[in-house]
Amino acid sequence: QVQLVESGGGLVQAGGSLRLSCAASGRTFSDNAMGWLRQAPGKEREFVAAISWTGGITYYADSVKVRFTISRDNAKNTVYLQMNSLKPEDTAVYYCAAARSPYYNKYTEWGSWGQGTQVTVSA
Repeated sequence: QVQLVESGGGLVQAGGSLRLSCAASGRTFSDNAMGWLRQAPGKEREFVAAISWTGGITYYADSVKVRFTISRDNAKNTVYLQMNSLKPEDTAVYYCAAARSPYYNKYTEWGSWGQGTQVTVSA
């Protein structure tokens, strides 16, 4: 089991940037793909981005491609989400998650979740 703690959320104006961090504990961190998902009020949780166990492959939802960048530092047991050109529709609680596999695909099961961090983008 991997324990995850997110940080870096906050309030930002449209067009601004935020960098989310997710610190992981547990010896299996570097074995798993990691991801960021988000949930806006009244909406289902949706996939945002994922990164393979080595960091060599990244995956993005169409809505955030080009604007968001996921990365990881396995030496620090941390995964990041750099969010640029933020839009009001990016407002949501962002969750870090650890996959049960080294790579991501649409069937990926998420084995561990963080508590979430709020991102609010004002118009």
